[in-house]
Amino acid sequence: MALSLSQIKTLNELSELLYFFLPGKAHPLAQQNISFPGVADSISLAKFWIGGSKLPAVSQLLTNTFQYQNSSFCPLVLEIVRRGMTYRQGKNDPITREEIDMLNKLVAQLGFKIPELYDPKFIDNLPRKQHEAEVAPPTEDVPEKVIQELKNKLLELSSLPPQERGFQFEKFIKDLFEAFNLAPRGSFRLVGEQIDGSFQFQGETYLVEATWQNEPVGNERLSFFSSKVDRKAKWSRGLLISYSGFSSEGLKAFTTGKPINIVCMDGLDLSYVLEGKLNLCSVIEQKVRRAAESNHAYISVRELFPNAC
Repeated sequence: MALSLSQIKTLNELSELLYFFLPGKAHPLAQQNISFPGVADSISLAKFWIGGSKLPAVSQLLTNTFQYQNSSFCPLVLEIVRRGMTYRQGKNDPITREEIDMLNKLVAQLGFKIPELYDPKFIDNLPRKQHEAEVAPPTEDVPEKVIQELKNKLLELSSLPPQERGFQFEKFIKDLFEAFNLAPRGSFRLVGEQIDGSFQFQGETYLVEATWQNEPVGNERLSFFSSKVDRKAKWSRGLLISYSGFSSEGLKAFTTGKPINIVCMDGLDLSYVLEGKLNLCSVIEQKVRRAAESNHAYISVRELFPNAC
């Protein structure tokens, strides 16, 4: 049975919503069944899990189940929620009432209803999403002790093997953004050494991707992240953090002939913040402003703050 355009659109929206419920691949030290492939395997849907990039894989899992094994669709969604509650609670980012309300709306558009997700005992006890007015404003005054602790954490990461380094870098980025009251969305999700998440700044929501690899990031990675931002709401912006920096050729190719929707930070930017010479909020603000003026995704803090650097 061919899917209608409306069904495809709803399944894509459902995939984006459930994306944050579970990891695409459990960390080696975590429970392996608390993941999308773990859920798929538990209800005999492993054949529909293609792996690789998480969002396309989640979309394929939902779409193929809906199209070819329709009777398993509701059990799949329900099990994602069940295990997602454990995963998100462990990340101090519990599933909210608003997320379940949206989930029920999308499932209904596909012609289903999951009674367990309408149970008042369940939904009335879910936390509600923090309203923007309740989010603390970004801070310009981070205690020196906190900055020093973050600096020490980053230094320790350099001696770790790549996989463990990526996992610990996840925690570091979250701690850094929390220190400046940038309201990171839970824990930044880890895929190899790649981190996905979001934060709020000056009334805007930014998607985040961070990587710690040996070589500078080039045009392919820049374009891939930019396309991910493009697939979100039209007002979405992105921040790509590459500890090893960016190749000049890649930056030039990325910005040639097209408007940008992301800005970039590197290890040098982080070092000036952690040395106490610059404030993270000021760095992001100036990078965004200069990007709007010049269409350059990356400009060094040395150019943005010549007197401070």
